[in-house]
Parts: sequence; C-alpha cells; structure tokens
Amino acid sequence: MNVKLLTPAQDELDEAVAWYASQAPGLGDAFLAETLKTLELITQHPLAWHRLSLQTRRCRLRRFPYSVVYSPMVDEILVIAIAHQRREPAYWQERLQGSGGQA
Repeated sequence: MNVKLLTPAQDELDEAVAWYASQAPGLGDAFLAETLKTLELITQHPLAWHRLSLQTRRCRLRRFPYSVVYSPMVDEILVIAIAHQRREPAYWQERLQGSGGQA
C-alpha cells in the first residue's frame, strides 16, 4: 500500500525534523525514523487506530508528542497531518476539502 503525504503534512514533517535536529545531535533522525515506523504500522493495519471522523484516523508516535492523521483509501494511505498533540485538535480538517476526504 502506498503512502501519500499532503503538502502541508510533508511541511510539518520537515519542520519537526529540523526542530528536533536543532535540539540535540541525532534527535531529528530519531523523529524521522519513528515517523516512518509509524507510517509502516499504519500501512500494515490501516483501520487499527483511533477514528477521528468517518474518513480519518490518528496514530500517535510513541516517543514524540506527535500524531499521524490519515485517511485510509482503497489503494493508499493519505496523510493529512503530522500533528503536534498540543496544537488545536482539528486545525487540519480544512485540508480534507481539496483531498477528496470527508471530516
């Protein structure tokens, strides 16, 4: 199954990796590795995590205060946000309008 990140989700991932890299050597790489591991788990078990709406789910990273907000599709996982858990909870919902998903 393919994973597709919306552009804002890719930007969030890049920004978080850069921020963690600036905090300590290797920490940005650790964040990226954990995010990739989480995406792999999602592709293996797309319906296993907390449902946020009819079309979206959330899987939390274990070591970092982030979640992957995604929509399982027939042939791909659409990543809507790499969301910090202390942000406004539904800030990413407007992204669904242009992606074909529903909140």
